[in-house]
Amino acid sequence: MVRDELKPAPESGRASGSAVADFLASLVVFMVALPLCIGIAQACGLPPEAGIITGVVGGLVVGFLAGSPLQVSGPAAGLIVLVIQFLDDAKAQVPDTNPVVLLGLAIIIAGAIQLTAGVFRIGQWFRAVSPAVVEGMLAGIGVTIIAKQFHEMVDDTAPKKVLDGLLTIPQAVWKAFDPPTGASANHTEAAVIGLLAVIVLAVWKPIAPKRLKIVPAAVVAVLAAVLVNEFGRPIFEGLGVQIGPAVDNHGGIGVERVQISASLVDSLKPMGRPGWELLTLGLIWKAGLTFALIASAETLLCAVAVDTKHNGPRTNFDRELMAQGVGNTICGFVGALPMTGVIVRSAANVEAGAKSRLSTILHGLWLLLFVSLLPGLLSRIPAAALAAILVYTGWKLLNLPGLWALWKESKSEALIFVATAGTIVGADLLAGVVLGVVLSALKLLIRFSHLKVRRVDESEHKRVHLYLEGAATFLRLPVLAEALEAVPQGVKLHVHLDRLQFVDHAILHLILTFQKQYEATGGKMFIDWDRLHARFNGTHSAERPQEEKAREEIGAAP
Repeated sequence: MVRDELKPAPESGRASGSAVADFLASLVVFMVALPLCIGIAQACGLPPEAGIITGVVGGLVVGFLAGSPLQVSGPAAGLIVLVIQFLDDAKAQVPDTNPVVLLGLAIIIAGAIQLTAGVFRIGQWFRAVSPAVVEGMLAGIGVTIIAKQFHEMVDDTAPKKVLDGLLTIPQAVWKAFDPPTGASANHTEAAVIGLLAVIVLAVWKPIAPKRLKIVPAAVVAVLAAVLVNEFGRPIFEGLGVQIGPAVDNHGGIGVERVQISASLVDSLKPMGRPGWELLTLGLIWKAGLTFALIASAETLLCAVAVDTKHNGPRTNFDRELMAQGVGNTICGFVGALPMTGVIVRSAANVEAGAKSRLSTILHGLWLLLFVSLLPGLLSRIPAAALAAILVYTGWKLLNLPGLWALWKESKSEALIFVATAGTIVGADLLAGVVLGVVLSALKLLIRFSHLKVRRVDESEHKRVHLYLEGAATFLRLPVLAEALEAVPQGVKLHVHLDRLQFVDHAILHLILTFQKQYEATGGKMFIDWDRLHARFNGTHSAERPQEEKAREEIGAAP
């Protein structure tokens, strides 16, 4: 079954025009993916190659196997928090072991969990996570990224704790205006680069000429940052701005650049044969499960979003989950970052006109060729520009307009959003997601345990009306039973179901039994059985004849 699921799906009817569209779209996705792969790796404290290799695997392997042909996989900003937290915990708990080896083991476990979940066809279940939890998770991740990367954007050292990072942002801003005496970091220069990158990211799409809109804003931001860093010294000095010494022999305004090895192959750190005793560490299994849950939820929800943007094949969620499992297993073995399906790259793929999985596969090939043949170009990119891209990404993930729209639609869902995000910021990602899921379950339980029974008597007509509102489940059976038993004998009882949302088997059986007993003592009960059936989720075929028989025996009105 695994072999059949992972066999590349045929995509018939692809004409030469489709291949051209995929080729052009792949170039756009490549330009979006390259700075993000590097920036996410550096934000995790790992070499840029770790992110690039994940992007290559996401294109050449997962793109070939994926159940969502137009979705693009690679390192995701949403996993930065998890990776940083794991590496910190690994250094503290197992100081004698390379934390990257432990990270690789955790990613392999995550991949195995995803692959197993796909084999047992539980991919659809990940879609059951409440949107408020998912949006809150992304918002919490966004705040965490801002708290860390804002400091990097001004060449400052970010505090370990997220709250400390947020509280010290004003200090980081002040360092850009008034650097400490004798500071070795180039705070002002880095801030100029970062601010320039953020401005370009924000205004490029609205102001770019029509022919240039296809060029991603992140690429333009990086190019602008490179030009300023390389050639901006005379401009700043002409304006009377004091620029510190360059950090290397390249000149420019002295901002730290990306450090990348001359050979991508040399940067690979295969897992090899780590000691089996490492698998006894609870740290690794907890991280593996967390990576699998978060990455799977983000991937499959991204696939849902991608499906809404095109008219092509719909996602096979189990196949996608298995493909992600294969990709993460490979990434764990070669010492790369974990991967997910990524909405930014996937949306760029669809908007650029991609027609099939060929675009995703080619983008992985372009990443591999570019980094293998032109590594020197990447070493010109200022680190502050990549941090700025992540700060901007974090702000977009925060999605305050979405929170306001959710508040107007459902205050309880908005509170779940805030609680999830707040717990992620104050504690950690897993705790926030678990809290969000628990709160969603409690909300559902409260909703399905709320039943209002209103009674109206018409004494002159010997008639009683019972209006049922809410969800009639076994949790509220005593309330309904008490209301029914309080109805006087010998009157006409009308049960109104217009505002009843749900009824379970226990309540259905109670009403059937009460009707038999009530009409046997001379009363008359009127109820819309068809409507009651519509409120009963999962009616068994054997129960319908029993109700019909009861109507015939009792003479109840339908």
